[in-house]
Amino acid sequence: MSEPGDKAPAASKVPGKEALRPPLPKRFYKNVTVGEAENGFSILLDGRSVRTPKKLPLIVPTRALADAIAEEWAAQTERIDPVTMPLSKLAITAIDGVTGSMDEVAADIVRFAGSDLLCYRAEAPAALAEMQALVWDPILRWAEAETGARFLLAEGVMPVTQNREALSRVSDLVAPYGAFALTCLHVMTTLTGSAFLALAVAKGRLTAEEAWNAAHLDEDWQIARWGVDVEAAERRAHRHAQMLAASRFLQLLSAA
Repeated sequence: MSEPGDKAPAASKVPGKEALRPPLPKRFYKNVTVGEAENGFSILLDGRSVRTPKKLPLIVPTRALADAIAEEWAAQTERIDPVTMPLSKLAITAIDGVTGSMDEVAADIVRFAGSDLLCYRAEAPAALAEMQALVWDPILRWAEAETGARFLLAEGVMPVTQNREALSRVSDLVAPYGAFALTCLHVMTTLTGSAFLALAVAKGRLTAEEAWNAAHLDEDWQIARWGVDVEAAERRAHRHAQMLAASRFLQLLSAA
């Protein structure tokens, strides 16, 4: 997205000194606006529609979501940094990657339910097992009420095979989601390791923060005893931001 004639600096030739990522493109536009499109709202840069890497127009279903994405583009300074544009990234992923692969993405979410985090419990220590039951059981009961199915629990790392009919009910629960919502649901599922937690956020049963804390119950237990690993904490902060962005995207998607 650089201007014509804008040359990137030459790559370093010193072994081990290569750039971690290519230079960010320069901001090439002045004004960011939102326009009405046939099937939603488009983001316009100096009056021209933003296009995805696959050259498709960046059009989203609600004005609230389009306004929020436009704010991300407007907030860019000299360079355009995708890291600071999580809503744009989700929208582009939905348009370029999920729209044509919805069955596969939905099936992947259902596969997570087959080995869902909430179904794997600690054998010891007893205090951790009790905490898992306290936090996870109500969410699992909710998922069972939503699906009308029962899900088996396992202790330790021994795998458990969920009933095929139960997973079919999860598939039914996922089926109504369109490409944009499905993208968020998949992101939250992979970040937490739990389709049930992701669905609970999507359906308003949990906030994103509650689901995040539930997903990291075991990790927080270890941190309380052994301390924080700085690099792991940085990775977790990045993933936490992704979780919050996916939840916000869903909220904006349902805004009038």
